[in-house]
Amino acid sequence: RPTAALLFHSRSRPHRLLPSPRRSSLPFARRRRHSSSSSTATALDDPPPPSAPGPPSPAPPAPRGEGGETKAARRRRARESPEGMLRHRLDMCSRDADLATALELYAAAVDPATAVPLALHHYNCLLYLCSNAAAEDADAARRGFEIFAAMEAQGVEPNEATLTSLARLAAAVRDPAMAFSVVRRMAAAGIPPRLRSYGPALFAYCDARDAVGAAEVEAHMDAGGVVPEETELAALLRVNADTGRADQVYRVLHRTRTLVRQVCEATAQVVEAWFRSDAAAEAGVEKWDARKVREGVVKGGGGWHGQGWLGKGQWDVGQSEMDKNGKCQRCGEKLVCIDIDPSETETFAKSLAELACKREVRDDFIRFQDWLRRNGPFDAVIDAANVGLYNSKAFSFSQVNSVVNGIQRVTKSKKLPLIVLHRSRVNCGPAKAPQNQKLIESWRNAGALYSTPPGSNDDWYWLYAAVSCRSLLVTNDEMRDHLFQLLGTSFFPRWKEKHQVRLTYSGRGPTFHLPPPYSIVIQESEAGSWHVPTTTGDDIESPRQWVCATRKTSEGPPSPPPQARATSKTSERPPSPPPQARASSKTSERPPSPPPQARATSKTLERSPSPPPQARATSKTSERPPSPPPQARPTRKTSERPSSPPPQARATRRTSERPSSPPSQVPATRKTSERPSSSLPQASTTSKTSEGSSSPPPQARLSDLGW
Repeated sequence: RPTAALLFHSRSRPHRLLPSPRRSSLPFARRRRHSSSSSTATALDDPPPPSAPGPPSPAPPAPRGEGGETKAARRRRARESPEGMLRHRLDMCSRDADLATALELYAAAVDPATAVPLALHHYNCLLYLCSNAAAEDADAARRGFEIFAAMEAQGVEPNEATLTSLARLAAAVRDPAMAFSVVRRMAAAGIPPRLRSYGPALFAYCDARDAVGAAEVEAHMDAGGVVPEETELAALLRVNADTGRADQVYRVLHRTRTLVRQVCEATAQVVEAWFRSDAAAEAGVEKWDARKVREGVVKGGGGWHGQGWLGKGQWDVGQSEMDKNGKCQRCGEKLVCIDIDPSETETFAKSLAELACKREVRDDFIRFQDWLRRNGPFDAVIDAANVGLYNSKAFSFSQVNSVVNGIQRVTKSKKLPLIVLHRSRVNCGPAKAPQNQKLIESWRNAGALYSTPPGSNDDWYWLYAAVSCRSLLVTNDEMRDHLFQLLGTSFFPRWKEKHQVRLTYSGRGPTFHLPPPYSIVIQESEAGSWHVPTTTGDDIESPRQWVCATRKTSEGPPSPPPQARATSKTSERPPSPPPQARASSKTSERPPSPPPQARATSKTLERSPSPPPQARATSKTSERPPSPPPQARPTRKTSERPSSPPPQARATRRTSERPSSPPSQVPATRKTSERPSSSLPQASTTSKTSEGSSSPPPQARLSDLGW
């Protein structure tokens, strides 16, 4: 194996230090910034006074340390020492994830023959490599614990990175209690744990389905001021859902609503799995106080009530989309718009100004604040750099102007929006064109153009203007870079959702995509349904996907088919006939039905030979002699009557008891109470009586109808 002497002393000889010439003698030398040494003068400075001719004076010696050694020499000596060379080689192993070589270097360093003193950085590199490989290699975990024990024996004090690697080793061997004890040791030693320090213990408990241990880790995080992110919240959701802890699932869902708002696809799958489980079906109450639920909604600002699971029974779960008004395409629930407290907006504007003054030239930003107070407020602010370069390599002033005019028509005051543009774009390039010069001058005269100074980041300017004026912000910038990460994840995403206007551009001009009239956040309705927004489809072209979860409708007693429900309104029935009969019959007592031909036009129970059709057209009787055999009744529907009224009367008559009549075509629109057990669907669509004996006389009924 390689020895330490071969490993650490195989580099070439160091170059001999040569006296460097004066920087002032270099023709293109530049002054070094923030240097207090008088030896950094350059050719751009005032020339030195002429000196007497003679040999050139030697360069002044470089500043030396306590031992007469320059700073550069000390750094070089540290790099070329055995400790420095070992550090460099271990850093390369960490970069390449080369655990085998790192362990060889460690063995050579602890060998008495080629011993090299190990520092904290050496141990951290070794522990990091072991913890990365421990999940798949049990020997790597064992070696990691051995290295940490040797580190403690050497008296090297660990730091947060050291103990985090140790916690990862414990989690790799499926010992969540040990991983959590490492975090507690860290806090007891005065080392503030970070989110990555809690991760190994939390995930190990969740993988072991130990919901109680995971809750302890979460409580320790809250006490230390460490805020979980979506990955940790998804693990808590999964372990509580797997163990059937419905109350904890409810709590973590609401915490996810507060901290994350929208979830990724993996978290959405965890949420869907919970709502499909038997534990979710059993969780909840069948009766609840609607007044308390409404009070909870008002107190929380809308979108949730916090009263626990409402309802019982299986959930209907699936992916859905929202229309432009916030109505779920799957269940019809309309989402609400959750307002932002004005005091929060004011506080955010102040913190934004303080942060901008630290990042920008303070005087420049204060000058912008004064200008904004004189010329504002504005209903809209335009990120002109983003708009002018939309789908174009060259900056387009005409494109900016079309957006300015379009958003001006949308706003209430019809005032020109604020146009924030860097000074270089106002003075150079396309801005020199005559038509663009006129456009810029008109904006400037209207007090609608602010050009940011050179060297500034215009993002600070248009963002502060939009927040302080509580106005719309027209930009397609997703605002995800480091600048916006400084603003945190609590208020800024909510503000952006309410104020950002995105746009698409075509030959017909710009199309504005205004903020939605609902909040894109996990919402719990007063009826107990849930809608969880995902990050899938988070752009203009493709709609956002939501997880929709509602309780399935409880099943009641069997009901008749829709055709029967549409026409039957009776109170008492005998054993129900076939569906065809139920679709047309609404009577209480029926004798056996005649043949289908008779059912098509006849509604009689007992009939006797009737007079000719002329006589039937004017007769109205209540009792008739016995009717002839069924063959004599192929086309009639009367109960007991001697003769029929005219056809016009027969079209609307509703009789109770009619005698039989001779064969004739009786209209299929009669409505009686006692009829055969079934009839054709065509004859059923107009029967709406309950009992014929209770119907008024035909004369009274006709007079009521105005006949």
